[in-house]
Amino acid sequence: MKKVLLLLALFIGISTLNAQTKQELQAQKTEKQAAADVLQAEANALQAQINALPGWRKGAFGTIGGSLSNFNNWYSQGAPNNASGNIGFTLNGFANLIEEKFFWRNSLSTNLNWVKLDNKDNPLDDDSFKATTDVFNVSSLYGRNITKTLAASGLMEYRTTLLNNFNNPGYLDLGIGATWTPIENLIVVIHPLNYNLVFADNDAVFQSSLGAKIVADYTRQIGAVNFKTNLSTFQSYKSGDLSNFTWTNSFGYTLWKMIGVGFDFGLRSNKQEALNYIQTLPVVDGGNPAETFGTVDNKLQTYYTVGLSYKF
Repeated sequence: MKKVLLLLALFIGISTLNAQTKQELQAQKTEKQAAADVLQAEANALQAQINALPGWRKGAFGTIGGSLSNFNNWYSQGAPNNASGNIGFTLNGFANLIEEKFFWRNSLSTNLNWVKLDNKDNPLDDDSFKATTDVFNVSSLYGRNITKTLAASGLMEYRTTLLNNFNNPGYLDLGIGATWTPIENLIVVIHPLNYNLVFADNDAVFQSSLGAKIVADYTRQIGAVNFKTNLSTFQSYKSGDLSNFTWTNSFGYTLWKMIGVGFDFGLRSNKQEALNYIQTLPVVDGGNPAETFGTVDNKLQTYYTVGLSYKF
């Protein structure tokens, strides 16, 4: 009986000691975490002061997605012997010079994607990678500050494709007006005097014109999250058929060092591109392709990419 009581007392003592040790460790952890939070807040405040200093600000992030597969004698599918693949990436980069009296903001965005399907049983099958997504945009904005949030500015923006039909069409916007920066990281460009110069082989469809340019861009990093949204619109003074808009969005979440997961999507409306596409379609049942803007079904253009993300 004495041995039982002794063992019971020893067990209770060990349990009590473990409980006290756990509580002490949790208390120490809480204390250290509180101290770390204070230091992190001070570091964030110092970084905010650094960001407010004049000079260059540079950065880049993007998304990589892809897959490869190979099938041999897989008879349940239409092409039992095939090799397929899909690879794509996006890149969003910026280099901004911020000074007391002026700024110079430069950005580059691109989204490229290739796919292939090689049917090994068809000797005439094309086994090469084919470009599917092809988006390229570069812009440069210069401004002289009038007030803390308002500046007189000039913008150059160029949009085209790289893999197919380079500069056919290509769009070069040149304009002047004002830039508004109501909050940090948000840039709103309003240029009532802008010339939209269009480069294309089909001069009957693609036309240059004078109009108004509006651009809104918000790029920010919050902890492990990087995101950028950009809306670029052109409203032609000559005809609404020559107007267009493009809205692109990129998100990246860092999981480990520079690697994470990313998601990109974009929307676009351009009636000139829709008409050009319709006129390249084959004639069916003796019909004629659309020849005027009024007959074009200008459907919304979209794309998205999901994959690994990276940042520099």
